[in-house]
Amino acid sequence: MGAIQTYLQKKRKFGGVSDATYNHIDEWLAWYQNSVRKFHIYWIYDGIQSKKCERYKLGMAKKVCEDWANLLLNEKVAIKAGTFDKRLKEILEINNFHVRANQLIEIAYALGTGALVEYRDAADQPIIDYIRANMIYPLSWDNGDITECAFGSVRAVDEKERIYLQIHRKGIPGDGENPNLYYIENKYLDSETGDEVALPEDIEGIVATGYDRPLFQIITPNICNNVDLDSPMGISVFANAIDQVKGCDLVYDSYMNEYVLGRKRILVPYSQAKILAEQDGTRQPVFDPNDSVYFALPGDRQDDMKLTEVDMSIRAADHEQGLNKALDLMSLKCGMGTGRYKFESGGVKTATEVISDKSDLYQNLQKNKTPVKAALVAMVKALAFLETGADQLEVNVDFDDSIIEDTNTTVDRNIKLVQGGLRSKLTAIMEINKCSEAEAKKELERIAEDGQITGQDIDWTQGDEEKEDHEDNLEPDEEDEEAEA
Repeated sequence: MGAIQTYLQKKRKFGGVSDATYNHIDEWLAWYQNSVRKFHIYWIYDGIQSKKCERYKLGMAKKVCEDWANLLLNEKVAIKAGTFDKRLKEILEINNFHVRANQLIEIAYALGTGALVEYRDAADQPIIDYIRANMIYPLSWDNGDITECAFGSVRAVDEKERIYLQIHRKGIPGDGENPNLYYIENKYLDSETGDEVALPEDIEGIVATGYDRPLFQIITPNICNNVDLDSPMGISVFANAIDQVKGCDLVYDSYMNEYVLGRKRILVPYSQAKILAEQDGTRQPVFDPNDSVYFALPGDRQDDMKLTEVDMSIRAADHEQGLNKALDLMSLKCGMGTGRYKFESGGVKTATEVISDKSDLYQNLQKNKTPVKAALVAMVKALAFLETGADQLEVNVDFDDSIIEDTNTTVDRNIKLVQGGLRSKLTAIMEINKCSEAEAKKELERIAEDGQITGQDIDWTQGDEEKEDHEDNLEPDEEDEEAEA
């Protein structure tokens, strides 16, 4: 995408991040794709010639990013937007949000940066684009927050490859634009020369959003970029764990080679491996030369005429111990603590038990929820603005906390707190149902209308005073019947 950087720097006089940042992104992408040529391809000299070998790979760089995406944005995450909630669900479904957003988190944690971009298409429908790091080109930023940005993608137009460039910027007063509002420039570039070409007829050159906030949200892992301290771009979650990812592959490669090199072999004296003539004149070898079990000894080894079995032992236990140590180190460096992964039964297993709130994984998970939540809230408000022209609404994002605490445990705790007078019923319903205060009030009203605040539920649904009044109004016989019940 060098054509985009050239265009932005020379044609539009925009600034940008250094090329070194994108070089690192290319390196992280190679590890994410599990194909790093300078590491996974190596040569071995066998005394006669050099042999090209490919290292066995465990692929933990991608696995870590998959797990972060599943922890942060899975199917249990609920986004509530009040009166806009119904239309929001429709928009998210049209844009395949729950699938694509999870994939965006994965690629953002692999490459360091991802972006959600909102706009209206030619059919006037709200669209969400999911952009990875090597397609993101910051133009200006303030205190690390990107305020203006360009997003590139490759498209085929009239059987020619074009670069579609969408520039989100503030208004330029000299061009008669409002400097406090955002505008979107649409550009098509020649993929080879970087020259600007004509736009398709259904795309406008400049679109005034009328919005004082950007119609994009940047998502990065909540860790400091120590590769380029001045860059507004994020850093891969495994950027500082490359050596540990290499260690996992090295041990796994050695482990697999134990089985390759440790196959049972039978050494055959050269005299017994000779080709013998049959009575009909055909010539047949005593042993099949393509058989990987039998190997002929050199011709000068004639003193031992017996078949010799070579059965090397496999150091499976030693390799599994070393691999589990390597996995622990890698997991720790990627923010997931130790014990997350374990190599057993021929593969890597992931721990699924409930974690402690003092563990490294819990603390890092809570930390990484912050930028994701901010991005989702801003995205919902941007979609509401595109639909209604206003973004004044309450947005709640409830993440999946089942890894920390079981849902039944949450319900039981709230029941005990309400019974003990230490929590209101309204707060309890908000936590259990993961809803807003207004929705919790409606739920309480529905409970009252359904007549569920009676009998055995009185301790949970009524206060102590209501309970006493209820008991005072009972006749003696009714008191005995209720006591028996």
